[in-house]
Amino acid sequence: MAEFFIELFSEEIPARMQARAAEDLARLLGEALGALSPASVRVFHGPRRIAYAAEMAPGVAASQSVERGPRRSAPEQALAGFLRKHGADRADLREEGEFWVLHRAVAGVEAATLIADALPGLLRRFPWPKSMRWGGTSQFTWVRPLRRITCLLDGAVVSFDLREGADDGHGLASSNLTEGHRFLSPGTFAVASCAQWQAELRARHVVVDAAERRRLIADALRDKAANQGLAVVDDAGLLDEVTGLVEWPVAMIGRIDAAYMDLPAEVMQVSMRVNQRYFALRDAFGAAPYFAFVANVPGSDGGAAIVAGNERVLRARFADARHFWDLDRTRTLESRVAALDGVTFHAKLGSQGDRVRRIEALAERIAPLVRADGVARRAARLCKADLTTGMVGEFPELQGVMGGYYARHDGEPASVAEAVAQHYQPKGPGDAVPEHPVAVSVALADKIDQLAAFFAIGEKPTGSGDPYALRRAALGVIRIIRERGLRLELRPLVAAASTALTAPCDVGEVTGFVLERLRVQLRAEGARHDVLAAVLGVGLDDDLTRLLARTDAVTALLGTEDGTNLLAAYRRAANILRIEEKKDGPHDGPLDESALEQAEEAMLASAVKQIRRRVGAAVLAEDFTAAMRVLAELRAPLDAFFDKVTVNDPRPELRRNRLRLLHHVRAAMNLAADFSRIEG
Repeated sequence: MAEFFIELFSEEIPARMQARAAEDLARLLGEALGALSPASVRVFHGPRRIAYAAEMAPGVAASQSVERGPRRSAPEQALAGFLRKHGADRADLREEGEFWVLHRAVAGVEAATLIADALPGLLRRFPWPKSMRWGGTSQFTWVRPLRRITCLLDGAVVSFDLREGADDGHGLASSNLTEGHRFLSPGTFAVASCAQWQAELRARHVVVDAAERRRLIADALRDKAANQGLAVVDDAGLLDEVTGLVEWPVAMIGRIDAAYMDLPAEVMQVSMRVNQRYFALRDAFGAAPYFAFVANVPGSDGGAAIVAGNERVLRARFADARHFWDLDRTRTLESRVAALDGVTFHAKLGSQGDRVRRIEALAERIAPLVRADGVARRAARLCKADLTTGMVGEFPELQGVMGGYYARHDGEPASVAEAVAQHYQPKGPGDAVPEHPVAVSVALADKIDQLAAFFAIGEKPTGSGDPYALRRAALGVIRIIRERGLRLELRPLVAAASTALTAPCDVGEVTGFVLERLRVQLRAEGARHDVLAAVLGVGLDDDLTRLLARTDAVTALLGTEDGTNLLAAYRRAANILRIEEKKDGPHDGPLDESALEQAEEAMLASAVKQIRRRVGAAVLAEDFTAAMRVLAELRAPLDAFFDKVTVNDPRPELRRNRLRLLHHVRAAMNLAADFSRIEG
């Protein structure tokens, strides 16, 4: 095997595009060079380069190509078209049975030739989200000006260039040269292999492995902060972004002017993150008057000038935030509600004011179900008012959070301020759910209205997209209900949301969407999502807490020996019924107890009669564990029945009665769950 290595060196690549670009490079090369059997693939990405290395076969051996063509009886035009398609002539054809077959010798090709032929076209169609042209008359595009192409096979340059036709002005050609750090180690050096490239770049102040660069940044920030008794506020997204901004990371800490420390911590953190890519720090008491950042050079004075410059920039940013903070508090949230009628929510769904009125009504309906007090409607009325503030206009990430601050400033009840602040939660899997019942009622109203509204206008999630975050909304509803142990039936709440819309939604479809998200969530947690499907299969229950309790009880039963054997017996009964019902229809009539000829069938009939009554009572009382214990009692009589009784007796009346008995067994078990949906 030969080592193939390519590096594409350019001006700075946006951090958000780097990882995907490396993945796309690996995918495209895998498709183009698949005949060389690439193995041990590695990809690299950073601010100024993406690279790929793999072991490949030295070439493709000569072979014979065999292609079946038209039938011998086909018209002459069909045969001529087949030959044109394959660039062959009639002398290459053979008659084999009823078909013409094309036999041709395929010449071997060296890996370098195959690579050189494939790369120009591959790079010209590279799928950057945004790209640009620069200089000359070439139509070649790249995310930023592409400066060098390093392309080697076993250390030797694979020669090609990017020109497309004689009049193409793009003369960039492959070579064995690349560059180190722009400022710390300018200039070119020759590349001989991937390992040497990595080592030489490190010596020239470039860490090329993104995972290593991320780890170095996280460790340096943590250690630098710890030296001053501080801790870094976790921000994985910012860490990923900064990893794509620097080649030689140097962690530094600056001080925040005390005049700005009375700003809300969230304002400071978002301003630092969004505008400057700074990390917030905290001490034992909360937000600390320091910030951390990562430079691309250490600085000749130990970084003092770099730190001072960043402190100066941050003061200007915080001065802007201070302006919005002070200006916004000159008006109450209540005074801003009317302005929401002028803020479009969606062209087909009206304004934010329309939406707030829907959320008010729905939150008021939910409030008594979650034991919230009478201010839920007030909280819902104010929940979107901060959308008209200057701070949220500057930092949309702070919607809700700022509303909570402004509500407290206005003297609103604590539960109202908390609900305004938390009603968007949870925003993601790592986000907490609202705690206070008022906040819970507004958060649920917000998400259920969102689901009903967008389903009503046909804006449903697809396999490739979810532009209105409806999956997240559904998961938010699920998490709030699960983590707060709420007893809510979804369908009536979705119906209430639907009736407030100009055009109603399909209530069953929206409810089903939420239940499907619950099934997906259970699967992600490693739980028995098939058991949830089985429980959902026996009715229209949409009380998630009750559904999960029943699911847990069925799962526990299936984890026992009785449960395993009972499931096997159920499947045997269901299979027999399915086969026989195809012949003569359903066997759902009453059981003829006088025709129970054998002791085993009489015992089973008696057991089913008793168990069906007891299981039904336990399910009605929501004692699902007891229901499963009762069901487990079916195992012994059912095993005895299948061991001693022939269901398909030659006597028709006995056969029918025994099939009815199995139907009653299946019906009794289906009171708990549709066991036919259990996998495995």
